[in-house]
This record gives sequence, C-alpha cells and structure tokens, in this order.
Amino acid sequence: MRKVSLDHPADLAGWRTAARALAGVGTPPAEVVWEIAEGGQADLLGAVATPPPGGGASFAVPRRFIELAQGVICHRDPARFGLLYAALQRLRDQPRLLDDHADPLVHQLAALARAVGRDIHKMRAFVRFRAVADAQGEGEGEGEHFVAWFEPEHHIVRRNADFFARRFANQRWSILTPNLCVHWDREALAFTPGVTRADAPHGDDLEALWRTYYASIFNPARLKVKAMTKEMPKKYWRNLPEASLIPDLIAAAGTRTAAMIERGANEKAPPMPRPVFTDATIIYPNLGEARSAAATCTRCTLYENATQTVFGEGPASVRLMFVGEQPGDQEDLAGHPFVGPAGKVFDRALADAGIDRADTYVTNAVKHFKFIPKGTRRLHQKPDGPEIDACRFWLDHERRLVKPALTVALGATAARSLLGKVVTIGKTRGAPIELLDGSEAWVTVHPSYLLRLEDRDAKELEYRRFVEDLTLIKGRLVQIAC
Repeated sequence: MRKVSLDHPADLAGWRTAARALAGVGTPPAEVVWEIAEGGQADLLGAVATPPPGGGASFAVPRRFIELAQGVICHRDPARFGLLYAALQRLRDQPRLLDDHADPLVHQLAALARAVGRDIHKMRAFVRFRAVADAQGEGEGEGEHFVAWFEPEHHIVRRNADFFARRFANQRWSILTPNLCVHWDREALAFTPGVTRADAPHGDDLEALWRTYYASIFNPARLKVKAMTKEMPKKYWRNLPEASLIPDLIAAAGTRTAAMIERGANEKAPPMPRPVFTDATIIYPNLGEARSAAATCTRCTLYENATQTVFGEGPASVRLMFVGEQPGDQEDLAGHPFVGPAGKVFDRALADAGIDRADTYVTNAVKHFKFIPKGTRRLHQKPDGPEIDACRFWLDHERRLVKPALTVALGATAARSLLGKVVTIGKTRGAPIELLDGSEAWVTVHPSYLLRLEDRDAKELEYRRFVEDLTLIKGRLVQIAC
C-alpha cells in the first residue's frame, strides 16, 4: 500500500507529481491512499516520488484531462484523488477515454468538475466586500481595507484568488471563509487558515446605497422566481445586503406589474434598440483568461437558465476553426462543444474528410444553451439576433487569439455571427469569403441539419455533400499554405 500526503485539499501540483510517479511504476489505484498532510508538509514517500530505474515509460495525456483535473481536485469528495488517478491509469490504454461520456468514471468526474465550476461562479457573483478601517494605511485612503465573507461548498479559494486579484487589483482586500482565507495587498496574494463568520464585518455605509440600486433595477414584469433562486440560492442570501429586499419585492411584483401595464396601455412602445456594449476595448491576453471571463458572462439573459458557459476548445494556435450555433443539452451539461449527437456526426465527417479534430479549434457563435423546458426534456431554441450580437464579443476574442487562416461557419447562425449579416447557406456554401483580417470564411451546414432529415437517402446524400465541403476546405488549407 502506498500513502501519498498532499499539501492542501486542492494540491493539483502535488497530485500530478505523485500520480506520475505511481503510474510510471504501474501502481494500481486500489493500492494508493491519498490524504491531506497535517501542518502543511507533504510526504510523497521516496518510493512514490522517485520511481526506480527501468519503471514504466511515461505517456502523454490530453490537455482536456488536465483541465478536468483542475476542477475535480477542488471538489470536497474525498475520493476525488483516487478517481483522477484511476482515470489517468486508463488513459494509458484508452487515450480517447474522455470522449466516452457514457463511461461511469468519466461521467462522475465531469459531474464533480461541473459542481466546482458552479461554485466558482457563485463565489464570483456573491462575494460582497465591506470597507473596514485598517491602521496599517498611511496616506489618504490607504487605511481602507475591504473584507468579505463567503462559504464555498468546495475548495475553490485558491482557484478563484487570481480572478479577484485581477478584478480588484488596486484595492487591499481579504476574503474570509471557514476553511481558508485569501488576502491581497495590491502586490501579492497570501493565504491563512479559515475563520468563523463572527470574524467578518457585518455592514458598512455603502450597503444602503447598494440596496437602493438593487430595488431600482428590479423589474417585476420579468420576475421568474425559480430562475432567480436557481441563480441566487437562498443559502447565499444572508451574506448579500440586497437579499433583505427580495421577499417584499417578490410579494409586490404582481401589483407593480399591473400598475406598469395600466400606465403603458396607451403609450406606444419605443423600438427595441440593438445592444450597445462599452467594453469593446477589453483585450484578454490568452484563451485561458478569455475562458475564465466568459464563465461569468451576463451579456445576454441566456446565462440565467443554462448550466454553464461552453467556451471553445482546441490548440491556442491552429489554422482551422469551426463555429457552430450554440451548445446543445449534452454540451451544456458536459461543458464541452460538439459532444452530443451532432458532435458525433461532426467527428465522423471530419474523419471521412481526413481532418484531425485535435488540429482544429471548435467553438459556437453563442456560448449558452437556449432551450424551452418540456417535462424533463430541454428542447433546443434558436438564438435570436441580440443574443448572437452579444456573444460575438467572445467569438471575436477567440479568432483574434487563435488567428485561424480558415474559419468554417456551421449553419446560418454561425454565418451571421462570423459575417455580421444574415446569409443563406445555399448561396454562400462551397466558396471562400474574405474577412476583414485577411483570413477566409467558409459556410456549410450544421451537423444537426443532417440529424433532422428523416429520409434515409436524403440524409446520406447531404452527409456526402457535408464531407465534400470539409474535403474542399482541407484542400484549400493546404493550398494557401504553399
């Protein structure tokens, strides 16, 4: 039996070091005991940390596994270390294991990662800082220190610390939690043991202003209590200054809505303006930063009911990018693009055209799943113009960072987002379209179109046409490289 002690509950670096050594000598998962070191000193045991000469050869794992591990390692499930190690062992013989979403282990790890992702989002959304006096300050305003209390479900404080350091870089702040506290002094992050709720401040002079603001933006006509409590669960209310207003605002919503309707009955509604965003100058330096920022995107209302943002995936620098419409039901749950039924058709067509998906970047024009609930099912709903326009911000960032020579729009929604106008597939299909940055756009059908065809012969014909489009695109990619 091998025992591995890690520095802290989310010690991914320590887990990777030990797991690499254990896998190198073929240690079965059942023979490894994972624990958190008391007092902060990890003990990887010499036999574990340094495999003997002649041990098993090292092997590569897909980047997706590392990204998955970053989330799973933060979960509170004590079995998470062993589950990750079991997956690592299987990846040696099953390099495409993570593509099998029906596999119980893959499904379990994905569920753990999703739970952590939701907790990270909730922390970013519901941390409320209170200003407290700090005797360490010297100049005007230097003594102000902002302190927040939060109760995460998982070990996400270290994972989220960089986000708050970037967001509040010019302020001195602390986030206190029961298990771990993080502090920022405008230069560096520091971590200290957890504290109790009694150690956190309970209010400041700005809370009255915050409640006034929240009451003023509350729209009773758009109230959806289930959606609101899903996004803002009641367990977080006690730490939110605006939460004290919510019961009264909900109770009065019907009366206020009726009054709004009566006042506006004889008034002509103004035309709906196109969305105007003031953050066009925001530039994310890499895909990781953009993906993290998109995880908390509220640029349109689709985030309210979707499980999570589904950002693009693929190498940071490739010559071929595919853009679909939006995540489907399975993509929304898994957090990865094109993994559902349409994704399987897409993968098969890529293989038939001689294109390796690993050499492409795959994303969607809209990053949240839009649907209509029907019983226990969620039926796909086509995104509208403002939603496509709002999400173009993220697609523009992906294209700027990846710099593809060819970008393929799969379907009309992707084509509208990429080209900035409504086009028909039949008129634009099969020919290059020059974009403003000098690269080329190509338009073809979305794989889901093939799934909707009921006639078998028609479905086979359209599938061959889709493969022909992809083959033509591959040939064009080779041509412009010469």
